[in-house]
Amino acid sequence: MDQEESSAQLADLFQRLTKRLRRAQLARLAPLGLTPAQERALRMITRSEEPLRMTELADRLGVVPRSVTTVIDSLEQAGLVRRAVDPANRRAIRLHLTDAGLAVREEMRQARRQASEDLFAPLSADQRRSLIDLLFALDDGLGERRTAGDLVSDRGSGK
Repeated sequence: MDQEESSAQLADLFQRLTKRLRRAQLARLAPLGLTPAQERALRMITRSEEPLRMTELADRLGVVPRSVTTVIDSLEQAGLVRRAVDPANRRAIRLHLTDAGLAVREEMRQARRQASEDLFAPLSADQRRSLIDLLFALDDGLGERRTAGDLVSDRGSGK
């Protein structure tokens, strides 16, 4: 197999596994009543150290602000997020998780974690570390060499 063929095969496998993981996550999130867009928005909001502005959320999600408005409207109606005027800039709106949003956050994490565990279950611990190292190598646009050990330290620091 030449390099071009192997690259195409890798891309096909990677895409197929990504779709499989996404479907498994969707199935596990369905009982929570969340769409993929809502789940992504909630995940970004929960990862932020301070309440995000609507425009910041749109930037992080890579979508236009009006798309975020629709998603936040539905999350607000579900009682998971509340909007509040930014005291530093009254024209800006900050997004805050409600108590219900905090409760759903852990359920979302567990659903995503279980879907991932199901996909990677056939791999040994050594194979998982190798795969993490390979994926970091592909994802690394800055030339930094990262390893599976960095993932452990990133989790501890909240990255």
